[in-house]
Amino acid sequence: MLVLMALFIVAIGAWKVWQIKTGIAMAAKFAPPPVAITTAVAKTERWQPVLGAVGSLKAVNGVTVSTDLAGIISQIAFRSGAAVKKGDLLVKLDSSQEEAALHTAEARRDLAKLSLDRQKNLRASGAVSQSDYDSADSEFRQDSGLVDAANALIARKTIVAPFDGILGIRQVDLGQYLDVGKPIVPLQSTDPIYVNFSLPQENLGQIAVGKKLRVKANGVAGDQFEGDITAIDSLFDESTRNITIQGTVANAENRLRPGMFVNVEVIQPEQDVVSIPATSINYAPYGDSVFVVKDQPGPDGKPIKEALQQFVKTGPTRGDQVSIISGLKAGVEVVSSGVFKLRSGIPIQVNNSVQPGNEANPTPPNR
Repeated sequence: MLVLMALFIVAIGAWKVWQIKTGIAMAAKFAPPPVAITTAVAKTERWQPVLGAVGSLKAVNGVTVSTDLAGIISQIAFRSGAAVKKGDLLVKLDSSQEEAALHTAEARRDLAKLSLDRQKNLRASGAVSQSDYDSADSEFRQDSGLVDAANALIARKTIVAPFDGILGIRQVDLGQYLDVGKPIVPLQSTDPIYVNFSLPQENLGQIAVGKKLRVKANGVAGDQFEGDITAIDSLFDESTRNITIQGTVANAENRLRPGMFVNVEVIQPEQDVVSIPATSINYAPYGDSVFVVKDQPGPDGKPIKEALQQFVKTGPTRGDQVSIISGLKAGVEVVSSGVFKLRSGIPIQVNNSVQPGNEANPTPPNR
């Protein structure tokens, strides 16, 4: 019985081994169906790369108009939001006392002038001494100085626009007592206008005073605004290792306003790059890669297409396209959609009847 039982166990084991070998053989003969994908050919194109940043607009001249003398507002000569020229009257404070003092000073000066003229004639004939003439001259000049002081005091109570610009919201009222330094109205010069933005340390060699830039603001209709880099800060921010750059942008229609945030592009020289659709890139923490289409011999000897993974280094992007710095040459066929389904060496089936977007300036429909 022990011998029979041992023979039975051996027979069962042999049967199971045969089943496993048969299953392995059948699995080896089974090939998964090819994965349907689309492809694109890497092309050499002429690109004009840009350095992108977010900036803030600042007025070339911007102040909050105020006064250095207190007084009662007797005249308001501007409207909120109006455009003004340098020297335009904004606010006038009551200056009746100063004007009265001016009239008195002018009368004393005129009298001193007559006395000086008489002394001058008498001195010419030798009727008066030189000291009398000098005293008359000194008195005239002192009275002239009082007139100038009175005029200066009145001028300080007449607040005018210090430069061309656009006024903000009025912050005073007629008849109000205006204290020293109290704000009257903001005034901003907006044509041209400054744009301040920052770039990291590695871009220092790509910026210089005079380089062209483009500015676009959300909510502002129209094309991008053109400008130039006019200043580069002398030091980097130690916390961010960024450097501040200032550009000057033409703003003839005053559509850009100080305080707005804008997207800035510093234009770089044109260069030849290898470009592929952005959908071809398989982004991963260990490195970006693409799947290259290769013809390989199949089990039956006929050629089949396989996707082989190839690591690349990506560069700037443009619309639906991305440039390749290294790892891929022009003319190579790469998978443009379906990369998430692939692994290196898997068979593929190319179907390019419908292609993903590959436009330099895509304009998706607004629905």
